[in-house]
Amino acid sequence: MNAIAPAGRSLAPFEARLAGLHDSQRKAAAGDLARVGLPGPRVEAWHYTNLRALSAHSFTEPDARFDEQAAHAALEALFPKGSALEKLPRLVLVNGRLAAGLSSSAASLPAGVSCLSFASSPEFGTLAAPQRDPLVALNTALASDGVRLSVASGVNAGQIVLVSLALSSSGTVSFHPRHSVALGAGASLTLIEIAAGDDASDLYFHNPVLTCSVAEKAHFEHVKLQREAGDAIHLATVYADIASHATYESFVLGLGAALARHEVHAGLSGTHAAVHVNGAQLLGDAQVGDITSVIMHGAPDCISRQTVRNVLTDRARAVFQGKVLVERVAQKTDGYQMNQALLLSPGAEIDAKPELEIYADDVRCSHGATVGALDEEQLFYLRSRGIADAQARRILVEAFLIEATELVQNEAARDFLDGELARALVKRVTTGESLS
Repeated sequence: MNAIAPAGRSLAPFEARLAGLHDSQRKAAAGDLARVGLPGPRVEAWHYTNLRALSAHSFTEPDARFDEQAAHAALEALFPKGSALEKLPRLVLVNGRLAAGLSSSAASLPAGVSCLSFASSPEFGTLAAPQRDPLVALNTALASDGVRLSVASGVNAGQIVLVSLALSSSGTVSFHPRHSVALGAGASLTLIEIAAGDDASDLYFHNPVLTCSVAEKAHFEHVKLQREAGDAIHLATVYADIASHATYESFVLGLGAALARHEVHAGLSGTHAAVHVNGAQLLGDAQVGDITSVIMHGAPDCISRQTVRNVLTDRARAVFQGKVLVERVAQKTDGYQMNQALLLSPGAEIDAKPELEIYADDVRCSHGATVGALDEEQLFYLRSRGIADAQARRILVEAFLIEATELVQNEAARDFLDGELARALVKRVTTGESLS
């Protein structure tokens, strides 16, 4: 395989692993990737998020063995005794591989829910597009494990937690889990996804892909916490297909990683479908956090909503790219986007690119963006009542971000995110320490 791809960044960091592929579907994905390369700044969708950090390393596959004591300690830190998520069914991956000993048994999953490991039954599905998305092509070529969840028609599956732990390993590693969720007609599920890393690890690259199929009248809420290690690279891609009268609710809270991107492709393929792609980021130091979405209205009478809030300190940079595409058939579309940012230091930066591409003539679509600093009058009001400056700033920032997390419908998931956010705020806004 050519180490230098013609149109993009070098594939040298993954060349050895890509050259050893034998499966036809994986080889085809590697061929797609070789034709375009990893995206560079000339690729419009990646103009604001530079992947040069990938080119500076050679990534190997992590060892299948891991420190079980460290894994248990990491899980106990995430889910302390008495926490809202402690007793929920849990699926745990360590360094990209499903860890059966840390996960709930199949018998403990709700009736009507089945779970297979990707490794035991590889199935890539049809939603993700490796020929179009280089990071999906890389995942397709190198995926070693993941989970395949299926909820039967009419079943309320409650809440399931999906945890991806990155633990100390020798060398610079990458892992590319492949997940899928399929909800039958009238089914419902709340998936709480957590990506967490060990700061003692060397730099690692986590490149997950999740495909979601939401059948007629089904409801899928996908809540994600991204709290990778401070040097990590986290590039996640989600594909969702939403059928008639179905709903896909999505929320991501970005706190960790040196470079992170959460990219959602949502297709409204049936009438009266709805999608909400919301999120918040709290970033500091030189972190880069990117939330990108492409929402395609392919049927009439559908609704899409997106609200993203960012708080940036030090030299952190956030990216928001939100595209709403309305096909000619999608009359009576109702689409809305809003991106808001608080910049708490002169070196912080936000790049916002909302887009509307509309081919129907009976639609209601709008987008907006605001960027500003903390309100000095509000700060003065709090300080005049004896509240220290750092605490006053934290109160205002927390209020700003909690307006975003309030969009999470599931109470347990919302409480969990608020707790993580409160701890991060104490470090970032009160003391100025690193978030991760």
